Amino acid sequence: MRVLVVEDDKQLAMALRRGLEEEGYAVDTALDGAEGEWFAGENSYDAMILDVMLPGLHGDELCARRREAGDWTPILMLTARTGPEQEARALDAGADDFLAKPFSFVVLLARLRALVRRGTHERPAALEVGDLRLDPAMHRVSRGDVEVALTPRQFAMLEFLMRHPGEVVSKATILDHVWDFAFEGDPNIVEVYARQLRQRIDLPFGRASLQTVRLAGYRLVAEA
Repeated sequence: MRVLVVEDDKQLAMALRRGLEEEGYAVDTALDGAEGEWFAGENSYDAMILDVMLPGLHGDELCARRREAGDWTPILMLTARTGPEQEARALDAGADDFLAKPFSFVVLLARLRALVRRGTHERPAALEVGDLRLDPAMHRVSRGDVEVALTPRQFAMLEFLMRHPGEVVSKATILDHVWDFAFEGDPNIVEVYARQLRQRIDLPFGRASLQTVRLAGYRLVAEA
């Protein structure tokens, strides 16, 4: 999933980026509110993590502007202060959840997973397409009763496809959500990972669920 982190503490922003990327997320980072607003307006994200005390444009103001623009991407606010007033301000601005600093990265991950599941509508905790099952929280994939081992990037690509079952998803859309904004490599990396996924989730089971739609993209179906 693709996440935007807006945090003016560069060390914390980079730590969050490294940690989230290790979990398979594609991450863009901004160090102030104005830059964060530009990223949010130019790209589609599955979740945003905003610090409240940002230079120029505060996190709660940025959150409120995104809501006014009709953007209901799940937002997790990071606050340096705790208390009813700060919490109410974050929620009134349109945030879905908040986390006080200092925080546990494990807790941040759990809250982020919950927000991504929620999206703009309720989503199941585990994803299923036919007998293919993916559990984001446990980071597990199985085909029937057989567990399938995937790398974090393979997992991220499969998760994105499973959130759009039966839909044709373009290579550019996959790049946007599974890789990050700064990716400047060969776009054919998507084809490489699609081939790897087939070798893990389809070929050993005699399936062809991950389909290539010529000149359009990829589609994951329940039975093929």
